[in-house]
Amino acid sequence: MAIERPRKPSGHKDRLSDCQRAIEDKLLELFGEAVAAGWGEDEVFAAIVAVADTTQLAMHRDQFLSIETELRRVMTKRNT
Repeated sequence: MAIERPRKPSGHKDRLSDCQRAIEDKLLELFGEAVAAGWGEDEVFAAIVAVADTTQLAMHRDQFLSIETELRRVMTKRNT
């Protein structure tokens, strides 16, 4: 089963909920497979959240590094 393409433009107020519905079946399938393999439901939920969080941070790592660099520059300038 393919994931449905977005029908609303970026920034539309309903786009996030549309995306959630679009990926829900695949996510539930993944969840079921992990539980069937022997993982506990709480473990699977926690792992899904952790993987999503880590992936998002990795995708935006350069942005975070540039913010951190700028903060260091400002703090150094402030302390001199």
